[in-house]
Amino acid sequence: MDSVDVLIDGFGRVREVVHDAVRGLGAAELNHRVDSQANSIAWLLWHLTRVQDDHVSEVAEREQTWTAEGWHDRFGLSLAQDDTGFGHTSEDVAEVRVHSAKLLTGYYDAVHAHTVAYLDGITAEDLDTVVDETWTPPVTLGVRLVSVIADDLQHAGQAAFVRGLVLRR
Repeated sequence: MDSVDVLIDGFGRVREVVHDAVRGLGAAELNHRVDSQANSIAWLLWHLTRVQDDHVSEVAEREQTWTAEGWHDRFGLSLAQDDTGFGHTSEDVAEVRVHSAKLLTGYYDAVHAHTVAYLDGITAEDLDTVVDETWTPPVTLGVRLVSVIADDLQHAGQAAFVRGLVLRR
């Protein structure tokens, strides 16, 4: 297994947790907030998918799945089209509501497919390419992709935790 295969496996694990977090849940459970300051499962999974879509599409030099495939319209959120959830207030979090788990997993699966297609086209050597010079040290493609996986898994794990709380209420 080479380094690109490890990344594909990592993104596959994110996909598994995303699907597990929503399995069998309806809109009420997906949109439930444990308290007025908490993130819902819907927000957590929407956000992690938006970040993955944003970051991977940037390095792949392609339009985000969010806009290219009409997910922005399907979600029908009042947030700006380029919003990824970074820095959201509690009021912003409340704006992210979904009508079904299928909407969340559909968007995630579309982003995942584009992510894997991109990864299938790169080499281990490409992972050393600097993609962001605004950080010290500059961020390489490999570091950016691992960062996305790490962030995604944290948010997916949070969604799984909230799922447990919601199912025990």
